[in-house]
Amino acid sequence: MGAKTANRRSIAERRDDGEASRLVVVSNRLPFTSVRRGDRFRFKRSPGGLVAALDPALSRRGGVWIGWPGAEMDEAASAAEMVPPPRRSDKVRYRAVPLSRREVALYYEAFSNRTLWPLFHYFLARTEIDSASWEVYERVNERFAAATAEESTDRDLVWVQDYQLMRLPRYLRRMAPHRRVAFFLHIPFPSFEVLRVLPWARHLMRGLLDCDLVGCQSQEHADHLLSCAEQMLGASVNRSEGVAYFEGRPTAVQAHPISIDFDMFDRAAAKVGVPPEDDDRPIEILSVDRLDYTKGIPERLRAVEAFFDRYPEYRGRVVFVQLCVPSRTAVPEYKELKRQVDEAVGSINGRFSDRGWAPIRYLYRSFNQDELVSLYRSARVGLINPLRDGMNLVAKEYVAAQIEGRGVLILSEMAGAAEELKEAVQVNPYDVDQVVSAIHRALVMPEAERRSRMLALRHRVSVADVQSWVERFVSCAEAAADAGGAAAARRAAGPVDAVRRRLQPWLAARPTTALFFDYDGTLTPIVSRPENAVLSATARRLLRRALRTRNLDIVIVSGRSLADVRNMVGIPGLTYVGNHGFEIEGPGIEFRHEALRQYQGAVEMAAAELATIRVKGLWVERKGATVAVHVREVEDGARRPAERRAASVLRRHNLRVTTGKAVVEGRPPIDWNKGYAVLHVLALRHGVDWVSRVRALYVGDDVTDEDAFRSLRGLGRSIRVGPATQTEADMALPNTAAVIELLGWLASGAFEVDRV
Repeated sequence: MGAKTANRRSIAERRDDGEASRLVVVSNRLPFTSVRRGDRFRFKRSPGGLVAALDPALSRRGGVWIGWPGAEMDEAASAAEMVPPPRRSDKVRYRAVPLSRREVALYYEAFSNRTLWPLFHYFLARTEIDSASWEVYERVNERFAAATAEESTDRDLVWVQDYQLMRLPRYLRRMAPHRRVAFFLHIPFPSFEVLRVLPWARHLMRGLLDCDLVGCQSQEHADHLLSCAEQMLGASVNRSEGVAYFEGRPTAVQAHPISIDFDMFDRAAAKVGVPPEDDDRPIEILSVDRLDYTKGIPERLRAVEAFFDRYPEYRGRVVFVQLCVPSRTAVPEYKELKRQVDEAVGSINGRFSDRGWAPIRYLYRSFNQDELVSLYRSARVGLINPLRDGMNLVAKEYVAAQIEGRGVLILSEMAGAAEELKEAVQVNPYDVDQVVSAIHRALVMPEAERRSRMLALRHRVSVADVQSWVERFVSCAEAAADAGGAAAARRAAGPVDAVRRRLQPWLAARPTTALFFDYDGTLTPIVSRPENAVLSATARRLLRRALRTRNLDIVIVSGRSLADVRNMVGIPGLTYVGNHGFEIEGPGIEFRHEALRQYQGAVEMAAAELATIRVKGLWVERKGATVAVHVREVEDGARRPAERRAASVLRRHNLRVTTGKAVVEGRPPIDWNKGYAVLHVLALRHGVDWVSRVRALYVGDDVTDEDAFRSLRGLGRSIRVGPATQTEADMALPNTAAVIELLGWLASGAFEVDRV
């Protein structure tokens, strides 16, 4: 960031301490369009519910609206020229972020609308993956962040709007670490399996998790976001509280369904005269959509055709009114969609039209509010069945306009509004038969049921209107920012976050990471009997995820026998190292140390003699290649003598004696241990020059793991688990819970390089 930017930001931050908190709204578009007329700009106010909702909130609190003014600026123009000049009485200022024609094409039209839009709506076949558009999306988001940093202070609440600016919080957090930042996503948030298709999905998630609050249209979308935070970034997620912890700070993830200005629609509807119901006037069924493939207009028209085939008695009695608002008319895909809709309407009208009646009234143009309200009032049925929608405010507008409560709302269960509007007749928009049945049900529904459903819907929409949405979201965002700052301070020095910060740049420098985990005391807590050290469901799930993560190599290293550790973990496809490295088995590797056969007799004889020791609580574990004497359950006063006696037996049979946590072990007396085994696995799996391509990380808790720590010194990294002690490890974690938290981060592959 240049000196001028830094200076402007410092001026903003040095404002009077008594200044009240303002609202700083950041959106792709400003609430008006700037049009150059000669050497000056003219400004045309933008319609829409978001503008109508946010302008009053900005006016009350004072603040700034930051966005692109709609003009493609290849020629020189200052940001100040592209917004209306401020008046002394205004509490709202505007900041333009100019975009060139190329940036509009790549950031907005390409990445935002041909990558994110279809992907987030589950249209994977329409999703375009292009690195050039991603790079421009990044650059534009960084520019928006710089403007936001200049125009805001740490006292303000920055409210970022929608999918075009998902990377902005990441950049803003680096420029202004203590900003209070909230984000609202107006479109659906997809599941992990869908989002992972995008090569830059982790980058988008990092952007969102730099917010204090992320708002979604529905709880389903919020749940998806939390799941992606956990699986893609290894964030620690508390689903009951709706919080994801990442890089030492919490992000609240909440459902805040957007709404409409109910009173405005209610008043407008009261002014519109509605023709009285009579037998001669056809019943109207209304659909209102922007022309977009997510709205399912061709699928709806197939249902209309099927309806008249199944219920011919409604021919001449029912009219479907399809209002399509033009959208992205220059985009080839949208031109093709219009052609399909035009042909479908023509075909259906051609089949069924009779004596002045046509089944479909097709309107392709923009409508003002009075015209829309009139259509809403006239329609007996509102058929709102998009294939996928973040919310769909048309459904709420239809409800608000039904002041007599006579209409029936048919609503797609794939729309975010379905989570709120339970009294609607809900349908799967892909199920033509179900949609046909719902239309018939709406037409024959008794008046009492119609009124009951509609009155309940009107109450829902009236009490949760757009003004309450703004107030509720802002209140929750400020609470999350205040709580998050305190929580971040508490967690900033947390051991897992400290380890992650040290590991991230180191791991990101190589394409492959080899992860070595000890079992007892590392992946599972130490227990009195080894057979009770059962791997938790969480640890097992994360290991399975790590196994599926590209360029991760997972190895379990244990003093247990190979068969025992393989059985305890129970995940095929991992590499298992047993008996402190004497046995190794995994994809492409099968190793038994040559010394095992030579010393097998000595190990068996030592085990037999050890079994004759009669000390309460002592027991002998035969592991084939080695033998272990466990003394954890021996009384304190008798433990040390028991250990000395066991060691004496092992030495008498010429075995090497090692001691661990309440265990004495006998192994073949050769120079081989976990450290040599780790290097052997790395060389076999990745070649003798593995250091140039692989990062190796070993996590263990026992004395025997120190051999691995020493072997990797200068070649890899190591982590000691447990209380502070003298160790060869580079880092430390306090317990197995911290190991599992780190495993989640590693399993997500979230350590890949991020620009910020």
